Amino acid sequence: MSELDRLSGYFTDNLSTIIDQIRQITTLESPSGDPHGINNALSFLCSLFRSEVDVKSIPTEVGSICRAIFPGQSIQRILILAHIDTVYPIGAWQTLWRIEGDKAMAPGIYDMKGGVIQAIWALHAFRDLQVELPYTIELLVTPDEEVGSGVSRHIIEKAAHGAKAVLVVEPPSGDGGLKIARKGVGDITVTIEGKAAHQGSEPEKGRNAVVSAAHFVLELMKIQDLERGTILGPNIISGGTATNVVADRAEVQIDLRVWSLEEADRALKDLHSIRPLPGTTYHFSGGVNRPPLEPTVESERLFSLARDIGAKLGLVLTPARVGGGSDGNFTGKIAPTLDGFGVMGGGAHQRDLEYIIVSEIPKRAALLHEVIRTL
Repeated sequence: MSELDRLSGYFTDNLSTIIDQIRQITTLESPSGDPHGINNALSFLCSLFRSEVDVKSIPTEVGSICRAIFPGQSIQRILILAHIDTVYPIGAWQTLWRIEGDKAMAPGIYDMKGGVIQAIWALHAFRDLQVELPYTIELLVTPDEEVGSGVSRHIIEKAAHGAKAVLVVEPPSGDGGLKIARKGVGDITVTIEGKAAHQGSEPEKGRNAVVSAAHFVLELMKIQDLERGTILGPNIISGGTATNVVADRAEVQIDLRVWSLEEADRALKDLHSIRPLPGTTYHFSGGVNRPPLEPTVESERLFSLARDIGAKLGLVLTPARVGGGSDGNFTGKIAPTLDGFGVMGGGAHQRDLEYIIVSEIPKRAALLHEVIRTL
């Protein structure tokens, strides 16, 4: 029996236990902004670590961060990134767990609680199969990825400094590929100020902020560059106080997606240069909160290694580029970063539909294990 066959057999033999642990952690609901739910899920996660693992809980106002250190032959570290928060409010799912054929369905199972459990078992295999863990592994599980990682970001970036590689256990792409690039994400709010007046008797004395907001949105859409992948979404707009009052205030909230920091700088510069209608003013807040994950020579080498290992496992791994961000966006400029080492599945952020493919877990766990062993 080859080492890869032995490894795959190990995960297959333990698959029922892996699935039961995924069941337990997904039925502990942990929406972003719910410290109690997040800490309950993290407490269960901590119970899965073995005695040789050094586990620390870092309290924050949004829930704890779990930092687990798996000692290896070298003090050089590989950082594994995961998050425990989900997008679903408590009680959003009619049934917290169900199996339909080869699919297991639960809140946050695909994005990304299944990936956390799969990663832990990829690390368990080193001890259970008596394979030397070549590097020290730092597993960081955060509580606020789904809402931008405002609390966790500095801890993630600090952990990435000096790491040999960063492996993110978010789901792979739809065809099973690993993510070498993710768009950067920006949240910008534009507040428009005008002047109120009576709409019926003295409208000429007013300066309509809603009309100026409409002007702003039309100009904003000219900044998009679809060929470069730059997208601006003015997705929330509000303003005014009453139909018979000229609106003296409005607000536009914008989602920005870009492939490069250079393009982000261009879009923001053009955004700020939009001139308001006479008598109104624009005030900007926010900016890029997740830089793009841009491929580097080192991260492309890391992908090539993973692709070759995947081929031996019967996996065809493609280099994927996706529009959504992850915590890997923060580490791409600091250390070689490769994303998508989580569970196969689909339906992310879709109530009662999110799922993973159970039979794919052994190969995906073996992939992560072998990348760590071979780096």
